[in-house]
Amino acid sequence: MRHVLSALVMNQPGVLAHISGMLASRAFNIDSLAVGATENPTLSRMTFVVNGDDRVLDQVRKQLEKIVTVVKVLDFSKQNYVERDLMLIKVSTEGGKRSEVLELCDIFRGKVIDVGPTHVMIEIAGQERKIEAFIEVMRPYEIIELVRTGRVALIRSAAGGSGEIVEEEATSTPSVDESAASL
Repeated sequence: MRHVLSALVMNQPGVLAHISGMLASRAFNIDSLAVGATENPTLSRMTFVVNGDDRVLDQVRKQLEKIVTVVKVLDFSKQNYVERDLMLIKVSTEGGKRSEVLELCDIFRGKVIDVGPTHVMIEIAGQERKIEAFIEVMRPYEIIELVRTGRVALIRSAAGGSGEIVEEEATSTPSVDESAASL
C-alpha cells in the first residue's frame, strides 16, 4: 500500500542527507520525495511516498520522529488531502504529428512551454494517475525527455474550506477519456 508522509524539518544544511541516509540504512524505499520551503523560513516540508503495510509505515514514522531536526511528521494516507505532481515532457512532432500532440495536451490541460522545429515541451500538473496516463498517450509520439517532481500534498481544511473534492482518487490508471473527464 502507498503511504504519503509529510515531515516538517528544520531548514538546515544536511537534513535531507541525514533523513534519506537513515531511511536507506533501514531498507525503506522512497517512491517519491519532494522538499521545499514553507510559509516559515526556518522550516522546510518533505513529502515522502513509501510503499508498505501499516507496520512499515509505523516504523518509518517512528524513525523520522527520532531525528532532532524533524519537527513534526504527518501521515496523509487516512486523511482528506490534495496532492499534485509536476512533469515536463519533450515529445517529437516529426512526421506531421504536432497537431495531434497539441490536441492531447489540451485534453489533459497541459501547457506548451517550448516549441522547436521537431518537438514540443509540455508542462503538466495533477495527480499521479493523470501524469501516468499522459505519459502513456505520448509514448507513440516518441518521448525525447521527461522529468518529474516528487509528489507534494497538503491536508484539506476541516473547517473554513469548502471540503469539495475537485479530483477524485482512483485505484487504477484511467483511460484518456476518463483522465480528460476528471480534469
